[in-house]
Amino acid sequence: MMRTFTRVAVATLTCVSLTACLFAAADPVTRRDAARLQAKLDKITKNGSGTRAVAARTAISEAELNSYLRFELGDRIPAGVKDPWVSILDDNRVSGRAVVDLSQVAQSKKSGAVLDPWNLVGGSLPLEVDGVLRTKNGIGTFGVQSVSISGVPVPSWMLQGIVSYYSKSSSTPQGVSLDKPFELPAGIREIQLGRGQAIVVQ
Repeated sequence: MMRTFTRVAVATLTCVSLTACLFAAADPVTRRDAARLQAKLDKITKNGSGTRAVAARTAISEAELNSYLRFELGDRIPAGVKDPWVSILDDNRVSGRAVVDLSQVAQSKKSGAVLDPWNLVGGSLPLEVDGVLRTKNGIGTFGVQSVSISGVPVPSWMLQGIVSYYSKSSSTPQGVSLDKPFELPAGIREIQLGRGQAIVVQ
C-alpha cells in the first residue's frame, strides 16, 4: 500500500516522478520535514485500513513533500532525473521542475526525419511542467497546462514521451500515461491543493 501511495504521489505531484525544480529560490529541505511526512504517510496508510464516521484530513506542506523527495525518495527517482522539486499552488495547480537527461529519451524517440523535434534536444536540461491535479471520489486526473525545456515551450506530447521513458517498469512496460485517470490509494477520497499545502481527505 505504501509503495502504491509513493508511486502515485510522485507520479502525479511531480508528473510521474519527473516533476521537480532547481533548488534556487526555494525553501530549504530538511531531514526533519522528511521524517514528519513519513509519519503522516504511515498515518494515512493506517487510516486506509479502517472505517471512519468522520473524514480524516491530513495536511502535507510543500516543504515536507520536497524534503521527502530529497531524503527518502532520492535513490528511487530514475537515473537521469535530478534536483526534483514541486510547488503547490492555488486552485489545485502544481508546478514541477527537474533537470532531466534527454539524450537517451531523444535517441529512443527519433524517427529519422529531418524535422523531427527530438533531433533538437539532448543532454541534461531543465524541464518545467505546470498542471492541475483534480481528485474526486477516489479517482485522480492530472491535466497538463504548459511544458518547457530550458525555458522554451514544447508540446505536451514531448512531456508524455519523457514520462513514458522514465516511468517504465515490469508492471507498466509502456510507462505512465499522463491523461489516464488513476485510483487514489489508502481509501483517499480527494487531495485538496492550496498554496504551499496539500490536504489528503480519507
